[in-house]
Amino acid sequence: TMRLQAPQFQALFTPGLRSVAELFEKKNYELRIAGGAVRDLLSGVTPQDIDFATTATPAEMKEMFTAAGVRLINNKGEKHGTITARLHEQNFEITTLRIDVVTDGRHAEVEFTTDWHKDAERRDLTVNSMFLGLDGTLYDFFNGYEDLKNKKIRFVGKAAERIQEDYLRILRYFRFYGRIAEKPGDHEPNTLQAIKENAKGLAGISGERIWVELKKILLGNHVNHLVQLMYEVDIAQYIGLPLDGSLEEFARVTKNIQNLSPKPMTVLTSLFKGKDDVTNLDLRLKISKEEKNLGLFLVKHRQELTKGSGPEPLRPYQDFLMDSREANTISKIFELLKYQGEEQLLKEMQEWTVPSFPVSGHDLRKMGVSSGKEIGTALQQLRDEWKKSGYHMDKEELLSCLKKL
Repeated sequence: TMRLQAPQFQALFTPGLRSVAELFEKKNYELRIAGGAVRDLLSGVTPQDIDFATTATPAEMKEMFTAAGVRLINNKGEKHGTITARLHEQNFEITTLRIDVVTDGRHAEVEFTTDWHKDAERRDLTVNSMFLGLDGTLYDFFNGYEDLKNKKIRFVGKAAERIQEDYLRILRYFRFYGRIAEKPGDHEPNTLQAIKENAKGLAGISGERIWVELKKILLGNHVNHLVQLMYEVDIAQYIGLPLDGSLEEFARVTKNIQNLSPKPMTVLTSLFKGKDDVTNLDLRLKISKEEKNLGLFLVKHRQELTKGSGPEPLRPYQDFLMDSREANTISKIFELLKYQGEEQLLKEMQEWTVPSFPVSGHDLRKMGVSSGKEIGTALQQLRDEWKKSGYHMDKEELLSCLKKL
């Protein structure tokens, strides 16, 4: 057996965790770290959040914590067997080992067990099915550690069975592939076959759940390979992607934005041919208003809003921004520059301070322009002059310009 001694593991032992461990030990209940946190620790990564698994039932945990005066946080996990305890300013989510009795492809009915192997068996991927004792002992029933070292993504047991328990696992397969696999195209043929045969099941999964996974895929590695694969195994149509997605444009844009930290929507929009594709995605996935607006903006402007050919390549973007009456246009322009792969211009645009127009109606009244209509016209003319100067003319220059006009 393997014992983990990594500093990331030692760092988990806060006063809170020590107290929790003590309570469980006193009652002879087993407590281990489960799932994703084990995978992270074995990869030398500090886990963001830690799930614990135990042989104690929710009722036993409640009794134990209440007797010890520990505060329980009620967040609806109890019917799935999860109790959340708060000690030393830290929350601990602890779930009773369980077996899925009935699954419908979306939700499972569970019954509790004390069998660690049975609990591991109902998890999705081998790299997510390991447990770690608090003494550092690794419990690995399905060669998850071996797969992690070899950067292999495999379902626990039979792929088709795992997928049919929850069809979202198809997308989780893609997401972890993008996170762990070393190179594109390293899939087991029978896994891809199982995905293809069960693709339709994704039609019954809520848009919100799909969008959470899809966004992570879009920001992970091998994204071009994975999205092309989604089309090959017929899942694209069930998750809101256009039937005839622009895969060449997608390949080009995913190269462009490799080191530019784009938003997921920026990556995805390259698949779209027009605004209908954005609307359809929104209907299926219920994306946020901001995401939808970004998609529509990119589809509309990616072709004609491009860098200037003269000595001021940024000018078209600056002019667009200065003419825009909409909120957060600047962040949409940043995303457009990423889409276009304009790394240098993006830097310059991020460093550019948006100038404010130096002349007000008040200045014009002082110069004797009195009617509102004339003030409006004069301001517009001065704004045009200011724009032509590349936003460099100051108040004096503009007002002397007004005399000429």
